[in-house]
Amino acid sequence: MKRKLIISCEHAGNSIPVEYKDLFSSYSDLMQSHRAYDIGARDIFHFFCDKLEVDFSLEAKYSRLLIELNRSKHHPNLFCSITKYLSSEEKRKIISHYYLPFRREVENNIKNYIEQGFEVIHLSIHSFTPELDGEIRNASVGLLYDPKNKIEKELCRLWKSSFQSCSSGFKLRFNYPYKGTADGFTSYLRKKFSSNYAGIELEVNNKHITKGNHLYLFKCLSESFEESYRM
Repeated sequence: MKRKLIISCEHAGNSIPVEYKDLFSSYSDLMQSHRAYDIGARDIFHFFCDKLEVDFSLEAKYSRLLIELNRSKHHPNLFCSITKYLSSEEKRKIISHYYLPFRREVENNIKNYIEQGFEVIHLSIHSFTPELDGEIRNASVGLLYDPKNKIEKELCRLWKSSFQSCSSGFKLRFNYPYKGTADGFTSYLRKKFSSNYAGIELEVNNKHITKGNHLYLFKCLSESFEESYRM
């Protein structure tokens, strides 16, 4: 079956819409931290989009502190500690203007491709911090997927094998530092599309991006993915 490749980046930016800037005006340090966005994820996203034949791509402009695009609407952390005290009406407005448009655009493209007879591979690009709550994350890259999804499982197996043969000094782990089946955009889409959809979250340790050896890592990741995707 022929494939279509979709790439999304839910935490690409740390901007805040004009109408909510006053709400975040006293949090300038927080807005530059990983809590506001995935540091380096946008760089990975654009590198992949430049190097691969991508059929559809979409990056989020606004900070996840406004609303968390990678969580379901029922998730308790959909709104952060700053926005969770907004009125129900204001929250509905944020969902309507900033949450649903992003998710629906990705979802509609997947739906259209599947209806045209394609198998859709969806990469959701993220980064993670080297340390969280005193725990050192001992991986350079994580591939998050559902082990029950045969397409995802095989693609990740091929990707890891190809990555390890072309990279040096980078450790790749499956479903680390998070589980691929946890609440997220790809897990939502798996339920929406029971067949011909594979959603993989690429997680990159942002220490490699801040240390400046990211281009070699990005090159290894994109080339090994392309080799696996074409098999």
